[in-house]
Amino acid sequence: MKLIKYVNLVAVVLLLTFLAACSTTTDPAETYKNETAQQIFQRGEEALRDHSYQEAIKRFEALEVQYPFGHDTEIAQLHLIYAYYMNSDYALAEAAADRFIHAHPSSPHVDYAYFMRGLANYFQNMGVFERVFTVDLATRDLGQIKKSYADFVHVIHEFPNSYYAPAAHQYLVYLRNTLANHELEAAQYYYNMKAYVAAANRANLVIRHYQGSSAVPDALVLMVKSYRALHLKQNEVDALAVLQYNYPNSSYVAEAAKV
Repeated sequence: MKLIKYVNLVAVVLLLTFLAACSTTTDPAETYKNETAQQIFQRGEEALRDHSYQEAIKRFEALEVQYPFGHDTEIAQLHLIYAYYMNSDYALAEAAADRFIHAHPSSPHVDYAYFMRGLANYFQNMGVFERVFTVDLATRDLGQIKKSYADFVHVIHEFPNSYYAPAAHQYLVYLRNTLANHELEAAQYYYNMKAYVAAANRANLVIRHYQGSSAVPDALVLMVKSYRALHLKQNEVDALAVLQYNYPNSSYVAEAAKV
């Protein structure tokens, strides 16, 4: 009985704490109303420098709502993306970056918004466990990773001289290998299930869309084996020729030759 009373007491305390928190939550339109736009902005930047990201978020949200066309609002929106990201609010960081891209497509800072949206999408795909320990992302659903990949491609192609282009390229190389390995996993699964047409098609997708990735030679091997199982001799010969040309005297060629 004492245990039950204790559990009930804890539940009541938690409920009261939650209700108190809700009652003190202030609408951004009402926050810092006694401060000027410049004061809100400057103190928001101070909060960023102090790594007080929640305070920075509150200030930049208030500035965006109260002064949507203010002198510092555009920069505040960029700061808000960063504050969300550093606070691990990746979905909010993505949404803020997306809003900035649509509202300021010609801004000289839009490359930063694309880059940060790419980072936010990347980390949304990873839970706390995956961020602490090494996990093969190729075995996960990669919807957010594909969006991240597209953002980094956009930065490199549209803003080749951007300060963020080199970092975007590094992420892109990693994500290309991740996505290629994801498709290779699917191709291998189909091959193991003796669904050889699906295996060959998935392996072909790796070769066409992820050239330069480490998964390409394995995809070629799988394609040779799938065509062999389907008794498509010419397709098998062509795939083997590509493998031998690009990876001569390699273990991949020996693997593909196995019956």
